[in-house]
Formats: sequence, structure tokens, C-alpha cells
Amino acid sequence: MTTVNPYFCFNGNCEEVFYFYKSVFGGEFSQLARFGDMPMPGQEMPEEVKKRIMHVALPIGGQSILMGSDSNPMMGDVNFGQNISISVQADTKAEADRIFNGLSAGGAVTMPMGDAPWGAYFGMFNDKYGISWLVNHDYPKN
Repeated sequence: MTTVNPYFCFNGNCEEVFYFYKSVFGGEFSQLARFGDMPMPGQEMPEEVKKRIMHVALPIGGQSILMGSDSNPMMGDVNFGQNISISVQADTKAEADRIFNGLSAGGAVTMPMGDAPWGAYFGMFNDKYGISWLVNHDYPKN
């Protein structure tokens, strides 16, 4: 089975971001490694770079995993755009509300949770880290 696992890159605040996501989704990191944990022979890293996240993975539900890393400033910072959205399919309206309210805290709601024309309960927002999210709960079909 193929799964889609979004991968985010940040400029030094990946750890903060992923602890925030963990506070909403729960669970434990299946992987968390820093640049300093993976020394690169012949390359000296400043202490600031050694502390950055090289890779983190947070399983959320069934087979979905949020993954991320920090940029390595020695290779340049990443530029953020509005080209990534993460879609979360919730099993219940209550779960949709919990996820929406948790992740949108401190962010900007672009469409509050409400009934959508396609027979779902739906909302959109950008979280406080600039990531665009879509939360959807499909109503049972008659």
C-alpha cells in the first residue's frame, strides 16, 4: 500500500514545530536525530548546526507519518511558500474539531469548520508556523 507522508523543512525551529504537532496528535516520535548525532567525516559543524534536527518522524493514526528536518545553514536556509497543504481526514466531527482547534491555535483560520457542499464537515487554516492544513470529516452516505 502506498502512503503519502509530508516532509517539512525548517530553518532551525523543527524541534519546536514537531513538539507542537505531537501535543495535538499525541504519540511518540519514531525517529529523532540531530545533525550532531550523524558526524560527517571531514566536515566540522558549528554547535548551532549540531543541535538542529536532521530527521524526525511522528506517526499520526493508521499509516500516516509527519516527517521533517531543519535546513543546514552551511548549505543555505529554505524559502517558505504557500505550495504545501496537509489534508487530515477525521473519523468524527469531534475529532475534526479537536484537530482543527489544536493545530490552528495561534495561526490564521481561512475557513472555519462547517458543512461543505460535498457532504462533509470541513475547515482550512494556516498554523502558526505557516503550514496550510485542511481538515475534513465525510458524513455517512445514505
